[in-house]
Amino acid sequence: MKYEYLFKEGNIGKLKLKNRVIMPAMGTMLASADGEVTDHQIAYFEERAKGGVGLIITEVTSVEYLLGKAGSCHPRVDDNKFIPMLQRLADTLHKYDTKVFMQLHHAGRVGNSMLTGGKQVVAPSAVPSQITGETPRALTTEEIKDLINRFATGALRCKMAGIDGVELHGAHGYLICQFLSPFTNRRTDEYGGSFENRMRFAEEIVKGIKKTCGENYPVTIRLSIDEFMEGGITEEEGLKIAKYMESIGVDAINASCGNYESLPTVMEPITYEQGWRVYLAEEIKKAVNIPVIAVGVIREPEFAESVLKEGKADFVAIGRSHITDPDWCNKAQEGREKDIRKCISCLHCVDSAFAGHHMECAINTRAGRELEFKNLEKSGDGRKVVVIGGGPGGLEAARILAERNFKVVLFEKDSELGGQIKYGHKPEGKEKLHWLIDYQRNELENLGVEIRLNTEGKLENVKAENPYVVIVATGAMPFMPNIEGIDRENVYTSEDALSGKATFEGEAVAVIGGGMTGSEIAEFIANQGNAVYLIEMLSEIGTGCGLINKIDLMQHLFVANVEILTNYKLNSIGEKSIKVQSLKEDKEVELDIDKVVISLGVKSDNELYEKIKNNFNRVYLIGDAASPRNIAHAVREGFEKAYILK
Repeated sequence: MKYEYLFKEGNIGKLKLKNRVIMPAMGTMLASADGEVTDHQIAYFEERAKGGVGLIITEVTSVEYLLGKAGSCHPRVDDNKFIPMLQRLADTLHKYDTKVFMQLHHAGRVGNSMLTGGKQVVAPSAVPSQITGETPRALTTEEIKDLINRFATGALRCKMAGIDGVELHGAHGYLICQFLSPFTNRRTDEYGGSFENRMRFAEEIVKGIKKTCGENYPVTIRLSIDEFMEGGITEEEGLKIAKYMESIGVDAINASCGNYESLPTVMEPITYEQGWRVYLAEEIKKAVNIPVIAVGVIREPEFAESVLKEGKADFVAIGRSHITDPDWCNKAQEGREKDIRKCISCLHCVDSAFAGHHMECAINTRAGRELEFKNLEKSGDGRKVVVIGGGPGGLEAARILAERNFKVVLFEKDSELGGQIKYGHKPEGKEKLHWLIDYQRNELENLGVEIRLNTEGKLENVKAENPYVVIVATGAMPFMPNIEGIDRENVYTSEDALSGKATFEGEAVAVIGGGMTGSEIAEFIANQGNAVYLIEMLSEIGTGCGLINKIDLMQHLFVANVEILTNYKLNSIGEKSIKVQSLKEDKEVELDIDKVVISLGVKSDNELYEKIKNNFNRVYLIGDAASPRNIAHAVREGFEKAYILK
């Protein structure tokens, strides 16, 4: 077997797992508004169990719903009425010999008054949250005792439902972590002050569960080994906490890190390297004798295998990669690595959750919608479909249509596939973007799709195919403002800057437009040894970026020494300077600039659609060609149009 460590049996306590791959807890927002497990949630987890994973740990599960929930549609175990659907979940996953743990949780100060019906959130101490802006109320000793009992009775309900074990969420700044951390626990009673007192809340929960459910019922804990913030848990103390957890009967340590005040370390953006926090698990494994779970941007089977083979951990947690590809385990075990749709770390799943949406994935439209897209009809009968455009949307449409037994011909005017990703993956840290195109190209080759590069979708070319359907996915083109000097030779587009058409060596460069693309280009050029101005009309850069991506973006721009000018509008471009208008002070400023990159967004390239739409009965416009947006929208439209086609 190629991956003998990954697919070797393992134990957590006395529970045997069929392999060493764990799907860790990630929010799905697929529970009911009342917190009950739903058929949608079961279908979502069932696909991952069917895909071969050894253990699934469900998302945060409330032990006290009013003040403890972290979102509007998370499961709960604070009442017996939730046992039947928990049982249905367990029974479903057990069909595939996959074990399931519920992650028991209380949000504490990470919650907010919108979720609690206006009630003040609670915590060990009244330490304001930098994320919500709210100050929690310190729990009374009586309330702490009640919560300890709720964790124990919640675990008992899990056991009654056939759930195989529980994980305590003691990481990421949630309530248990708040008691463990000196930053958030400033109590002076038995639950705060000394190290042992800060451990007491978690200790009494663990002992309460063991007493209620039996010593052999598995209890693991997710810990932030390092909170990466001043005054919080350090790596040194994280090791001490892990050893203490072992001493009180915890059966395994899930070695995570960070909290909501150091958010990119919890849910990493694309710039974080594969396996960057495995070192934390490695240090814990040296210190304890119970199993240790490694987590953190583990995407590829080869890398996961190396973590286990080198003794850095006993299990690997493959999280977002199970969202993008439920069959990750089966494909790895069968040696089909190229068939794995690897997570590109775009954080669309996280941004969707923050927006209050159910589970969404930018590159796997079915994630969270398994019941909606349950049966892919193989009804193409060899009918020909022409797809024009080889970006993410066009490639996804071609993939689904080919799976449905349509004969697909894809026209791409350039010499390679990828659309905007051809350029978007160029900046340092963005290389994962091209994983999507690699996967899609591999799928089309396996499905026998005819790909014609360097071929424009001209009307006569399309007519020659006599297609049943035409999908137009011609993408978008750069928007260039009508200002003085825009046609000068020292003015470039984003594509020019990223493709290498424009070169920058020790020059002063102005990047016009502080959206995500413009900001990344500014960093890209600055890292080549240039002095870069990033100029944005709005009051801040990164408008439209998700919270974590924006935090990461700002950190990178700071390190690259990019000078950011907000509330400035480009007026004109000269040979060696530009003039910008201050929108705050109503004055014009001249800057000495050698080269200018315009990154003011894109406009739909739908001219071809207008030419051909009346020549065929079925013509669909998708992706940026319909309206400029992001990868998620392009892939989703390609999938949906191909799925519903009759």
